[in-house]
Amino acid sequence: MSEHRATATTGGNGELRTVALSVAALALLPAVFDMSSTYYAGLLHRLLLFATLAVALNIVFGHTDQLFLFLGGLAGVGAYTTVLLADSLGVAPWLVFPLSGVVAGTMGLLVSYVAARRRMTVIVIAILTLSIQLALHEIFVGARDVTGGSTGVSFDGFALPLVDLLGASPAVATYYTILAFLGGVLLLYWWLRNSRFGLAFTAIRQDEVASEAAGVDVIRYKVVAGVLAATIIGLTGALYAHSEGYVFPSLFTFKAVDVVVLIMLVLGGIRTITGPLLGAALVVALNELLQGVGQWRTAVLGALLIVLFLFFREGMVPQARDALAHERVRTLRRAVREWRGSD
Repeated sequence: MSEHRATATTGGNGELRTVALSVAALALLPAVFDMSSTYYAGLLHRLLLFATLAVALNIVFGHTDQLFLFLGGLAGVGAYTTVLLADSLGVAPWLVFPLSGVVAGTMGLLVSYVAARRRMTVIVIAILTLSIQLALHEIFVGARDVTGGSTGVSFDGFALPLVDLLGASPAVATYYTILAFLGGVLLLYWWLRNSRFGLAFTAIRQDEVASEAAGVDVIRYKVVAGVLAATIIGLTGALYAHSEGYVFPSLFTFKAVDVVVLIMLVLGGIRTITGPLLGAALVVALNELLQGVGQWRTAVLGALLIVLFLFFREGMVPQARDALAHERVRTLRRAVREWRGSD
């Protein structure tokens, strides 16, 4: 037991360093790109926002096999909650910002609880949540008196202390605000992985029946994963609204959010710390490169998702890690052979 705890502690410390280095590297990007350009500012904001969504999906799908395909709907609910409540109540958006997480988290709780109680498979959960996604989009469009319909509503955004205290530009202040939120989400994910929740998630994913027989409360842990992921997604939606300056339904469609985030997670590596970050960077760059192909961009992304699921299910981070481990083994074997030859 003590040996296992020591191994877990060592691995956890290594992952914590990875989180710190990743956030530090992202913190340097505004110095590399011209943030006075609306194009680059929007690109970097989307990188952080979609990386956060990918981490949230990693928690609920990667560790408990609950494939949420209503990320766009949850993000939209979070965005509209903050924007509409702040406007109707006449209060600062920061005051109602937590409610975005509460509303989205409640939806995640209901879905995860029902799915766990009914023992739904990954495919059934995907169909259920996709249906909810389509229904939410119709509500966003149809409730014109509340949501503004297809034209949406404008949002003045959050008051950011960095703008007043340090004289930072709004684009840079927004970037570091989203980065701070992403850093907090990564720390939460690191803690989950190295706590009893992480052990329970692993047991449930490997064998749900055996986990239940061993005393693991499967329903409870699945609900925890669903609530945490949905809460993060709802809060991210509100930050997305701040970054864009408006909220309208096409921002939160299945094609615009769910497909893209799923590709990011699978491409980078499911159940890894840096996988969502790497996947987000690659997909955002690819998405920009495909701007010239118009409607074919969706087809290309769909084909990429199929290829990833068929041939690269482990993702780039695990494959790079395995390749590095194999190279170390080959180097060690080569050194042993040379040492024996010298004798």
